[in-house]
Amino acid sequence: MIRAVTFDVGECLVDETREYGTWADWLGVPRHTFASVFGAVIAQGRDYRETFQVFRPGFDLAHERELRAAAGKPEWFGEDDLYPDVRPTLAALRQAGLWVGIAGNQTTRAGGLLRGLDLPADLIATSDDWGASKPDVAFFEHVISAAPAQPHEILYVGDRLDNDIRPAATAGLLTALIRRGPWGTIQQNEPDADAITTMRIDSLAELPDRIAKFNAEAR
Repeated sequence: MIRAVTFDVGECLVDETREYGTWADWLGVPRHTFASVFGAVIAQGRDYRETFQVFRPGFDLAHERELRAAAGKPEWFGEDDLYPDVRPTLAALRQAGLWVGIAGNQTTRAGGLLRGLDLPADLIATSDDWGASKPDVAFFEHVISAAPAQPHEILYVGDRLDNDIRPAATAGLLTALIRRGPWGTIQQNEPDADAITTMRIDSLAELPDRIAKFNAEAR
């Protein structure tokens, strides 16, 4: 049975359109051009951070984050950047008695922004908090340690096969792949999208009923 659900952040809970648009602005690149190259990099199976190298070889993302903050343009997201299905879904899952966690590859600052949104969750943690980033199995070991459930009772929800679904399944977790955002759209037809996922969804709003059905069949 599923007793705990943990969510990725970017493109699962948070629409990152604004954030990547501001990076295009920072680089002095048209947003459409940046987005096109970003998608091409993902489609080629490369690390998304290589997008920055196309426009500025030697680009150091961590250093540039510091420069942006110093210039009064730090990374930021707020209530308007949450996908509309986030709050109702998290609340419904908790009302159903499930433990709800949020954990993704995010900076300490992003973790603070998430906590400031007062989301209905039992845990909000980031890779910076844990000192481990996806797809490293150590990240998912932290998820397992935090949740009051066994690995096979934890559902990890994410939009990426490479960073979310494959490593979570390797760690023994159940998985839900959501079709949205660049990765969720580009990777949706890969064989693993069906082969190793516990369930595939188009909206987080599907989760309460899908989990209830899964648990009913497990009894």
